[in-house]
Amino acid sequence: MDDFTSLAVGFARVLRGAGVSVPIDRVSSFANALGVLGVTSSDTVYRCARATLISRPEDFAVFDACFRSWWFSHRLASSENVPEPIHVALEIDDEETQVNDSEDQSQEVEPDLILRLRFSPNEVLASKDFAKCTQAELDEAAKAMDRIALVVPRRRTTRKIPSKTRRGAIDIKKSVKDAIAHNGEPIRVRHRVAGTRPRRIVLLCDVSGSMEPYARALIRFMHSAVAGGIRVEAFTFSTSLTRITKELNWKDPDVAMSRAGQAVRDWSGGTRIGDALRQFNEQFGIRGMARGAIVVIMSDGWDRGEPELVAREMARLSRVAQRVVWVNPLKYTPGYAPLARGMSAALPYVSDFVEGHSLGSLIQLAEVIAK
Repeated sequence: MDDFTSLAVGFARVLRGAGVSVPIDRVSSFANALGVLGVTSSDTVYRCARATLISRPEDFAVFDACFRSWWFSHRLASSENVPEPIHVALEIDDEETQVNDSEDQSQEVEPDLILRLRFSPNEVLASKDFAKCTQAELDEAAKAMDRIALVVPRRRTTRKIPSKTRRGAIDIKKSVKDAIAHNGEPIRVRHRVAGTRPRRIVLLCDVSGSMEPYARALIRFMHSAVAGGIRVEAFTFSTSLTRITKELNWKDPDVAMSRAGQAVRDWSGGTRIGDALRQFNEQFGIRGMARGAIVVIMSDGWDRGEPELVAREMARLSRVAQRVVWVNPLKYTPGYAPLARGMSAALPYVSDFVEGHSLGSLIQLAEVIAK
């Protein structure tokens, strides 16, 4: 067994000991990736391992803790043989709560073969369902949302800008002007290329009764995006559509959330996704707000209206938007299937279908928007 395979197998055993499912084909992919990229930096190994070994976002927190313990205590040159079995002991990094090893385990396993993984409350919070969070945990998650950097993709424009390279169309006016300045000699030929501008992002959040456990956390995420100074429009919908971009455009999150709560009159009401999408398309979307934009719809898909209306309005929206991303907090549930009438009607027109139940899933959403 070569060094790369030993490292891959050893780390996979650590993950399995922590409860993460790692099939053998993923271990082989990890070993092959290390053989190509090498192990010159921990960042390279981290990205290889995360891309090849992990398939579920909810395992990211455990993976990070395992990787830190493995990389900084088990270097590549440790052994060329098959590593000894490693026993994993999980500990909570908290002054009040700690999980100690049992007496039986301490007697059977040598101390050198015990790998202790310490979890901080922030790592646990990243994967915790908003519906199961206490108010203090929701407050911590809200503070963390302010640190999520939402990178906006750029789109080409018809306006031409000077090119820094010899590419693009020739700028005759500037080229002639430079030639005149050098006694008619064409010393340098100027070029122009198409400019770029940030794409608009449109966020629509379902605030109906079925979304009550998640709506406030999602609107807090919307505030961090709107207050970040990028091109973001924010809406809520339940029985009707409400634009809250102006209300969320306050740096103080408490003031922004209070003003948004006052503006939304149908909070925790029924759900009429089709009517809300039709109102958005007719008043804002088709007129230009959604053209070339990334539209993010945050909803569990439960709808009291007609699914045919949802499908028709989603089709209209998908024709003008650059991408339509649907965020469903229920998607992470084991065995979930998009059987709700509104969700099943909308799904054929969705570019990306992602989770939205936790802080970690919102970080993944930011990555989806930026791709």
